[in-house]
Amino acid sequence: MRFALIAAAAVLCTGPAWAKAKPQPPAPQPVPWMNVALSPDDRAALLVQQMTEDEKLTLVRGYFGVPAGPFAAGMPKGAIGSAGFVPGIPRLGVPALQESDASLGIANPFNVRPGDVATALPSSLATAASFDPTVAYAGGAMIGQEAWRKGFNVLLAGGVDLARDPRNGRNFEYAGEDPLLAGTIAGEAIRGIQDQHVISTAKHFALNDQETGRGILNAAIDEAGMRESDLLAFEVAIGKGHPGSVMCSYNRLNGVYACGNAHLLNDVLKTDWHYPGFVMSDWGAVHDVSYAANGLDQESGSQLDSPRAMAALTGADPASLPAGGPPFAEPLKAAVDAGTIPPARLTDMAERILRSMFAAGLFDSPPAKSDIDYKADAAVARTAEEEGIVLLKNAGNLLPLTAAAKHIAVIGGHADAGVLSGGGSSQVIPAGGPFIQVPMGGEGMMAAFHNAIFDPSSPLKAIRAAAPGAEVRYDDGRYLSTATATAKWADVVIVFATQWLTEGEDAPDLTLPDMQDVLIAAIAKANPHTVVVLETGNPVTMPWLDNVGAVLEAWYPGSGGGEAIAGVLFGATDPSGHLPLTFPQSIDQNPRPKMPGANLPPMTPFDVDYSEGADVGYRWFAKEDIAPLFPFGFGLSYTSFDYANLTVTGGQTLTVGFDVTNTGGAAGAAVPQVYLTARGGQELERLIGFARVTLKPGETQHVSVTADPRLLADFDTAAHGWRIAPGAYDVAVSRSAATPVLTGSATLDGALLQP
Repeated sequence: MRFALIAAAAVLCTGPAWAKAKPQPPAPQPVPWMNVALSPDDRAALLVQQMTEDEKLTLVRGYFGVPAGPFAAGMPKGAIGSAGFVPGIPRLGVPALQESDASLGIANPFNVRPGDVATALPSSLATAASFDPTVAYAGGAMIGQEAWRKGFNVLLAGGVDLARDPRNGRNFEYAGEDPLLAGTIAGEAIRGIQDQHVISTAKHFALNDQETGRGILNAAIDEAGMRESDLLAFEVAIGKGHPGSVMCSYNRLNGVYACGNAHLLNDVLKTDWHYPGFVMSDWGAVHDVSYAANGLDQESGSQLDSPRAMAALTGADPASLPAGGPPFAEPLKAAVDAGTIPPARLTDMAERILRSMFAAGLFDSPPAKSDIDYKADAAVARTAEEEGIVLLKNAGNLLPLTAAAKHIAVIGGHADAGVLSGGGSSQVIPAGGPFIQVPMGGEGMMAAFHNAIFDPSSPLKAIRAAAPGAEVRYDDGRYLSTATATAKWADVVIVFATQWLTEGEDAPDLTLPDMQDVLIAAIAKANPHTVVVLETGNPVTMPWLDNVGAVLEAWYPGSGGGEAIAGVLFGATDPSGHLPLTFPQSIDQNPRPKMPGANLPPMTPFDVDYSEGADVGYRWFAKEDIAPLFPFGFGLSYTSFDYANLTVTGGQTLTVGFDVTNTGGAAGAAVPQVYLTARGGQELERLIGFARVTLKPGETQHVSVTADPRLLADFDTAAHGWRIAPGAYDVAVSRSAATPVLTGSATLDGALLQP
């Protein structure tokens, strides 16, 4: 039988020639929008012409991408499990948008992708403290590449909001209080992400500067103050990073919700700044279909925009909220069909989304699930932490620790297990081994995120490795008696203090929680050779400062953070971080000592009066002549630096040149900062440039900084532009906002620049 079958096959294969000439279907023709020689704008225009109204409506509405929670009706078909999902359009080859939270690494909410871990970057404040755009880019590129290899093509990253309040629960996701620094660091991180063929957002647009009442508060600020502070930070970040999307925020801005604020989205972002990408909403931030006419291009997590969801999110009575489903579902279709939202506007919404997809490479270089080198990625995170650790005090050169320390006590902060991370939607399930999770309690929508996770990079283990000749004892710090006894035994004590912060709530004050200030004071009394390592998401007060030998601000250290801290403690790494935000002596130094909206019933409207305008952080302290605990830009080193040979030239902008010399005995990195200190004889304080310079002992390098003219100007609302007044402009090359070293002056021509 087998032979017969083979013979029959041979007959079929050697049949007449006409039997082989069966008609073949025509080869598929390449579609015009896949021509990579065309611009993203042209490709998007060609593609959107082929879309039906329903297909456009599909593209402008996203879904919550997890099956958990009271608002999700199971996993959306095609979603891989994440914060958001927008279905693709197979007929036209449009890929789905797989969106992940990613402020500090690829999130895995509710462990929806079982066992999927990621590399945790240190907090954005740590990256900003490096004053190093290359570190920000490397971190963005690392998480962008991890996202691409996990199947994601959109990252909800790029936090730009300024640290106006030192209690803000999400400051750790942002890049500090100065618009130039924050915009530069966030912009470079965005650029790094998008270079991996992944769309990044810039968020939360705008004035989302506190978590208390974020869904109902009204940020009240004048136009010039807004343009010169938070909006300038976004303008810088967007100009450097070219994010595919801007995420609008929950709050109202001057009386109008940000996601439906035509002035913010249409006038400023799309007209003045010529932004070509799309605006996506934050999850649960869309209240009305009119937002489409006012500049919103895509509704995110649309299940959260129902009255039931809003009630659960805010604690409001569902009956008090408007009826209806997600605004960009049936209401948007009805509005387009009725002409109240012009069909051309729907086309523009879809075209903007497609344009960003083409620009980032989502069509041409789709994600490919593949292996990730977590060890190499942890090295990227560790470098960011090493450059971001700030040495705040070092009395008697207690640090770096030497071989003379034979008995070392390590106390508190779960230093035996790992390093702290911030909570909320940015939370990463860390790679690198088992981690500990400490339940923090709480109720409401964010209760599921109320777990303090310690990334598995043990400072205790790293300290023991760095000091093999010493005896290292650990005490968890729960009892003062054992902690002080251990401190008395030691030659040097390293106390780890933690402050866990999370999205959805602000810190009530600037103290260390859990009575850690009392613990540190008792340890310092027992042993003055005490080093305090702070793992915090914000500035904290330090009532024990005069009694300890050294203080390191380590922020949330991320993957490899324990090793990074040990490297600084023992001098393998020079501490070179500088504060990206001011540390006040007390909250009374803040423009708003009492947190606006605190203790109000849910959904009670209130204003946050940003009467300080553009005078955020160090500018407020300079204007009010207030001495902080530590000024913006402050940071010590194990070596020393000298600045000399200042030149200042004017004209259309300022160019400042100077030499930096390492005058100490160790290699290190200087962070010279250039401030505008007076204009036309009137004192002020503005960071207009900075550099990071790594030098060997005795080495000199020349630095030249050219100021962005917007940093020298005021926004003239009547003329609708940046006005540079003619006259003398004084500058200082400084070690911090409060420590000028070199001063000079030059004359600028007058000018009015377009917004």
